[in-house]
Amino acid sequence: MNMTCSEEADAQLAEIELLISMFPSEEELQVDEISHAELRAYVEGSAHTPPTSRPQFSIMVKVENPAACITMVCSYPNDYPKELPDITVRCAELIRSQQMQLHSDLNNYLTENCRGEVCVLSAVQWIKDNACVYFTKSAAFSEPKKEHALTQPKTTFSRLWIYSHHIYNKIKRKNILEWAKELNLSGFSMPGKPGIVCVEGLQSVCDEFWARLKVLTWKRIMICHREDVPLDSSWTEERIESLRKFTLFHEAIFYPHGTKGNHMDLGQLYQFLNDKGCADIFQLYFGIKGQ
Repeated sequence: MNMTCSEEADAQLAEIELLISMFPSEEELQVDEISHAELRAYVEGSAHTPPTSRPQFSIMVKVENPAACITMVCSYPNDYPKELPDITVRCAELIRSQQMQLHSDLNNYLTENCRGEVCVLSAVQWIKDNACVYFTKSAAFSEPKKEHALTQPKTTFSRLWIYSHHIYNKIKRKNILEWAKELNLSGFSMPGKPGIVCVEGLQSVCDEFWARLKVLTWKRIMICHREDVPLDSSWTEERIESLRKFTLFHEAIFYPHGTKGNHMDLGQLYQFLNDKGCADIFQLYFGIKGQ
């Protein structure tokens, strides 16, 4: 993917701010404040030259089997995510050869699967999933806790209607699609001006999606409306699934027009919402009844 320098910087800042939202404590995430501030100033336009220092940070990844902490130290080359980040792993519980092998295998995984995409969260997840094989087998190894696999209590089903001043950026559009798929959310996103996103699923998962989305750089973004359905132990999976108005999550484009091709046909949007039984939402977004 060909990206201009500003798009690369925008992707870098978006990923760092996503990480800050997901790892709020300094114990988990430490970001170099100077490089972060320089990157933000460049993306937001108050600085007209690229940052002089490379964005860098460290993440403490906790693994359970055996219980250990692995520190992942990361810095971005100027053209990341076109090129992979520089990642070093450190762990007091690993001998040097094990640590070197983990580092090599991680970078091979990122090279094969993540080139051209922001990938720090992919690296964190890979470490969580694979770190156990690099530790010397000992009494520290134990059977995984079966109860950990139990799903969280299903307390509320939610549908969030999100409004943005605009959604143009390709990285943001890709993030929206990938996060919705990752979190098993259904709904749609409409790019352009304005931008609209609807996600539906368990409340905790919808809120996780919103937490990731809102920390990206936006001119304006807000939850325009939310619908919550309380659940109790009598609700079956099938009954919960029946609450969904959308089968999957997709990007919806309605006959774009305008000089930049970034305005959608609102009549087509209204028809789409009406077909899904959501026609009343149109007036909440635009202050007029659709037709």
